[in-house]
Amino acid sequence: MNQPLTKPAITPPPLSCDTHAHVFGPAHRYPFAADRDWTPPDRPVSEYAAMLDSLGMARGVIVHSSSHGTDNHVTLDAIAHMQGRCLGIAVLAPEVSDLELELLHEGGMRGVRISTMLKSAMGVQHIEAMAGRFRELGWNIQLHFDRAEEIIELAPLLRRLPVPVVFDHMARARGGAGVQAPAFQTLLKLLRDCDHCWVKISSWYRLSDQGPPYDDMRALAEAALEARVDRVLWGSNWPHPLLKGPPPDDAQLLDQFQQWAGSARQTVLVDNPARLFGFA
Repeated sequence: MNQPLTKPAITPPPLSCDTHAHVFGPAHRYPFAADRDWTPPDRPVSEYAAMLDSLGMARGVIVHSSSHGTDNHVTLDAIAHMQGRCLGIAVLAPEVSDLELELLHEGGMRGVRISTMLKSAMGVQHIEAMAGRFRELGWNIQLHFDRAEEIIELAPLLRRLPVPVVFDHMARARGGAGVQAPAFQTLLKLLRDCDHCWVKISSWYRLSDQGPPYDDMRALAEAALEARVDRVLWGSNWPHPLLKGPPPDDAQLLDQFQQWAGSARQTVLVDNPARLFGFA
C-alpha cells in the first residue's frame, strides 16, 4: 500500500538532501536477482521524484537494493533520470573490476553498501581490502547492520579505514536499549573520535520499541547530533521496504527529524550531504 503524498509542516532548507532511498523495478525492465532475500513491489524513480517534490527536497541519494543484486542498472538509470538531482550507492561483488568502478563513478555512484542483514556480494570481511580502491574514487562505505552489537567488534577495523564510513539507520540502535547501550556508546565514540565516521538518522520508526510517535528514538537522535553534528545525515528510507503494515507518512517523519535537529537543520540536511557525496 502506497502512502499518499503530503507536505511537511516545516519547510526544509533549500538544497536539502534525502540521503537514503531505494527504487525497485519495474521488474519487466530490471529483473530481480535470483538469490534475493525478498521480492519488492515496483517503486520506480518517477514515484521517488514525486515524493521528493512533495517534501521539498532538492536532492537525493539512491541506495541500490540487494534485491537487484550486483546489477546496478536500475539505480544508474534512476540517477540519469534525475538529471543531477541524485547520486547513488552501489552493491558490488568483491571481484569488481577497476573499469566497472570507473563506469559506476561516471554514472553517479559515490559509495558501496555492505549489509550483514541482507544478501549482497560483498561482506564485512572485504572492507579493509577494498577500502584503498574506494579511496581512489572518493567513495564511502555504507554499513547496514543486522544487529547494533556488530559495531562493537568491528570498531577497531573501522577506526583505521582510509575512507568515510556511514552507519545506516543509526547503526541499528533500538529505542528500548537507550543511549547507554554499549553498541550505541560505541557509535558515539566513533563519531567523536573519527572524522571519517558518519551516521544516518533514518528508519527510526522500525527501531522504536514504543511505536508511533517513536518518542523513545528522540534521545538517540539528539545524542548523535550532540556528539558530532557535522557527521550526521538524514534519510527517508523511502519506500520503506520490508515493512509490515502501512508505511509511515514521509512528511511527518521529516517534520519529526527537523524538530529534533532544531538549529542544525541546515548542517544536516544541506551542508553534510553536499560535502560527503560531492553534490555540485
